[in-house]
Amino acid sequence: MLYDWVQMQRANLFSLEIPRRDGPGNEPPGYAAHEVRVGPLIGSKLLGATIYELPSGQSNCPYHYEYGNEEWLIVIAGRPSLRHPVGEDELVAGDIVCFPEGPAGAHKLTNRTDETVRFAILSTKQSPAVAVYPDSDKLAIWRLGDHRDNLITRRAAAVDYWEGET
Repeated sequence: MLYDWVQMQRANLFSLEIPRRDGPGNEPPGYAAHEVRVGPLIGSKLLGATIYELPSGQSNCPYHYEYGNEEWLIVIAGRPSLRHPVGEDELVAGDIVCFPEGPAGAHKLTNRTDETVRFAILSTKQSPAVAVYPDSDKLAIWRLGDHRDNLITRRAAAVDYWEGET
């Protein structure tokens, strides 16, 4: 036999249990999303997926775009509002949107309805990756695995290439 069969792992987008936080985390008001990372549940190594549930009035993360990774949004239930570089649109269950890397892929999802919204974000998992937050003028460097080199900073903190070198 050429290949050894690996037991297929699966999860269901509609019925997957999403843990609830007992209390607020370190997120500010308006960002109380519930989430579960699906990749580890199904044995994924190259693609990531997170299922989010947004209560009314909440967003999953600040407006941002990424370098090094592409993301897809799949709306499972509800009507999230998608902020993007040219405005805002209300989406419906079944809508799929691609967020390409770079400024053209900037996005933020908010639930402006009275019903809970459920959606999946799929992503390539290139590491390191850079996220840019235009509203706060921040940059973040994310590295999978060892997080010691992760960094979030404001662009204004930039230094010259040669600063501190001898």
